[in-house]
Amino acid sequence: MISLNALIRDPFSALVAWQVIAPPAALVAIGLPALVGRPLRERETTRIVAVAFASGFIAALVTLATLASQGFTAHVVHLGTLFHVGHHEASIELVADALSVPYVCFSTGLCALVNAFAGKYLHREPGFTRFFALLALFGTGMNLMVLAGSIDVLFAGWECLGISSALLIGFFHERRNAVDAAVRAFITYRVCDVGLLTASVVLHRATDTGDFAAAFAGTWPHAVCTLPPATAPVVGLLLILAALGKSAQVPFSGWLPRAMEGPTPSSAIFYGALSIHAGAYVLLRCGSVLDAAPIAAWLLVVIGAGTALHAATVGSVQTDLKSMLAYASMTQAGIILAEIGLGFRVLPLVHVVSHAILRSLQILRSPSAMHDRHELAAALGGPPGQSSWSLLRLIPPSISRHLYHVALERGFEETIVSRLVVQPLLRSLAAADAFEQRWVAILGGASRAAVASRDPRPANGGDAP
Repeated sequence: MISLNALIRDPFSALVAWQVIAPPAALVAIGLPALVGRPLRERETTRIVAVAFASGFIAALVTLATLASQGFTAHVVHLGTLFHVGHHEASIELVADALSVPYVCFSTGLCALVNAFAGKYLHREPGFTRFFALLALFGTGMNLMVLAGSIDVLFAGWECLGISSALLIGFFHERRNAVDAAVRAFITYRVCDVGLLTASVVLHRATDTGDFAAAFAGTWPHAVCTLPPATAPVVGLLLILAALGKSAQVPFSGWLPRAMEGPTPSSAIFYGALSIHAGAYVLLRCGSVLDAAPIAAWLLVVIGAGTALHAATVGSVQTDLKSMLAYASMTQAGIILAEIGLGFRVLPLVHVVSHAILRSLQILRSPSAMHDRHELAAALGGPPGQSSWSLLRLIPPSISRHLYHVALERGFEETIVSRLVVQPLLRSLAAADAFEQRWVAILGGASRAAVASRDPRPANGGDAP
C-alpha cells in the first residue's frame, strides 16, 4: 500500500486520495459511537459530515485547477495491490482526468448541499444518525466509483451506492410500502450488477489486470479501446446491463417511482442527481469500448430513446409531484444514454451535471412547492387552471385516449415483465424446491408414499400457488 510519506511528498496525489478518504472517515466518526449506544448529537453529526464533504469539495476544486493548468493530463494514483498471482494483478488505483475530477466536484458539492438541507429536514427523526451514516457511505461509494482507475475499485464504489440506496429507500421501515420498494430496488440492482461483475472477470481475463489503462489507450475523451475485437462487444453489452439497473431504464425502470418512498433529501441526491446517472458515468468512462462495439452502442441508443419516450408518456399522467419528477429523471437519463450510444462524450457529461443540479433542486423544493400550491388554490377558491395550449392538443382524440390508457398502465411494462420473467422464474424455483425436497426424502430413506406426499403441486396438475 502507498505510504503516508509518499503522499506527503506528492501533494497532488494526497488531494486525490483525500477525496476518497474523507467520507468514510465521517462514517466511522458518527457510526462507531452509535454502535456502542452513544450516538452523537444532531449538530455534531451534521458538522462532521459537512466537514468531510466540504474538505473533499475543496480538494476536488484544487485538483481541477491543477489539472486545468496542466492541460488535463491524466494523473494515476496507485494506492496498493489487492493481490498478485503470476502475471495477474488486481490493483487499487485512482485516476484524476477530464472526466473524473469535474464529476467528483459537483457530486461532492451536491452531497454537502443535501447534508445541510437534511440536518433541518430530519430534525428529531428517530433515524437521524442512520441517515447521515448512509449519506457518508453513499459519498464513499460515489467518490470511489468516479475516481476509480480500475474496474475493481469501480465495482467496490458501485456496490456502496447500491446498498446505501436500498437502505435509504426503506429508511421509514415502519411503512410496508417503503420496505417493499427497498426490496424491489435491491433485487433489481443485484440482477443488473451481474453485468458489471462479469465484465470485470472478462476484462481481467483479457488483460491480466483490471486497470483501465490496460484496456484503453490515450486519455478521455479521446481514448481508444485496446481489447481484442471479440471481447469489446461482450464487455460493452455487460456494462450496458449494469447501467440499465442503476439508471432505471426499460425493462428495469419499475423501481424508480417507488424509490420516492425514502426521505426527500435522499430522493434528491440519489434519484434526481447522482445515483440515477451512475450508469451513464460508467459508460462514459468505458466509452471507447462502445466505439469498438457498434452493436452495443446502437442497442444503448434504442433502449435510451425507448425509455425516454416511455417515461415521458407515463409521467404525464402522474398525480403526485415526486412521481412526476421520478419519471422526468428517467426521461433525461434515457436521453443521456442515447447520447453516449451515438458517440458523444462531452455533451452527455454537461447534460448529466446540468440535469443533476436542476432535478435535485426541484426535489428538495417539492414539499414547499406543494405547500405554495395549496395556498394559491385556497386564495383562488380552487386549483389553478392549466395553460390554454398544450402539445397534446395536436394528437387526435382517438390516439390520445389510447396513449392515456397506456400511460395509466405504465406502458404495461410491469405486466409484461411479470408474465414473461417473474412468474416463470417463480415456477421454476418452486419446481426446483419440490425436486430438492423429494430428493432429500429419498436420500433419507423415506417411503415412496411419503415422498409423493411432499409434492407441493395441486392434485389437478396446476401450478403451485
